[in-house]
Amino acid sequence: MKLVQLIEFLRRRLKAVVWICYGVLGLLVVLDIVRHFTTRHPEAVEEHVAGFWGALYRAAENVPVFWSAFGFVSCTLIIILSKWFGHAGIMQREDYYDE
Repeated sequence: MKLVQLIEFLRRRLKAVVWICYGVLGLLVVLDIVRHFTTRHPEAVEEHVAGFWGALYRAAENVPVFWSAFGFVSCTLIIILSKWFGHAGIMQREDYYDE
């Protein structure tokens, strides 16, 4: 029952929850930018990744906030594609087996 109470508590304070999530997201972006400009380790990348994919990886590492944006876009695409896939045929009416 404590989980239900927690959900109701958060639902009553939805605006605060949304703003806290925005704040955490902004903090993560700032920390990623700070990490980008304070650390350099190209020799570690050279050891493990070579060729065309290594060049792409090194290019991505040189763009601030790339991995944060990549993760956000990837999650958004997963959600959109799974909803489309569900509506395209996986979800059925409740009386589907009665026919």
